Amino acid sequence: MITDPAAFILANTRLQAVPHTPEISLWLADEITPIWRMTEEELGELGLPPPFWAFAWSGGQGLARWLLDTPAEVAGKSVLDFATGSGLVGIAAMKARATQVLAADIDPFCAAAVTLNATANGVALAFTDVDLLDEPPPEVDVICAGDVCYEKPMTDRVMDWLGTARRQGSRVLIGDPHRTYFRSEGLVLLAEYQVPTTRELEDFAIKRSSVWAMA
Repeated sequence: MITDPAAFILANTRLQAVPHTPEISLWLADEITPIWRMTEEELGELGLPPPFWAFAWSGGQGLARWLLDTPAEVAGKSVLDFATGSGLVGIAAMKARATQVLAADIDPFCAAAVTLNATANGVALAFTDVDLLDEPPPEVDVICAGDVCYEKPMTDRVMDWLGTARRQGSRVLIGDPHRTYFRSEGLVLLAEYQVPTTRELEDFAIKRSSVWAMA
């Protein structure tokens, strides 16, 4: 049983620059299968979702790149990094001079991963492990959501929740590499990138990743 998630992360990942945002370094795994198996073994559970916190996924990389290149999107604003994983997008928002970032994820490792990665990049992120989909969206200036369209039921639920946030007045930014369940209806395309990734994670070594704003 893992009693110290931070120690587990430090022992099984290495600090490395993110391919599409090399000004940000994260504690990342080089291969998905070994750390996935170790996580299941240490937690004593089978069938766990992939350790999203251990990799820089292409949708998040695209969204982080957009924030770094377009800092006016978040400068001086409050930001929620929804389903933060490693904290990549939240770190990019802080580097783009957001006033504060709340990183949210229900994965039990994410709090430690976000803290380690924020420290490595000289920024501070707040963190919550509350399932925000069970609550009304928080009142923040900007909500960022990278790589949230892996499964249809979750995609539908997240997009409906983000729609509620947009109607409440939050700016909603989404990064996605055109996954099967992603839908672009009601979205405005902001940018498109060719993001280096790995065949360990994706079907191509270079993944087309787009950044969208909810209209």
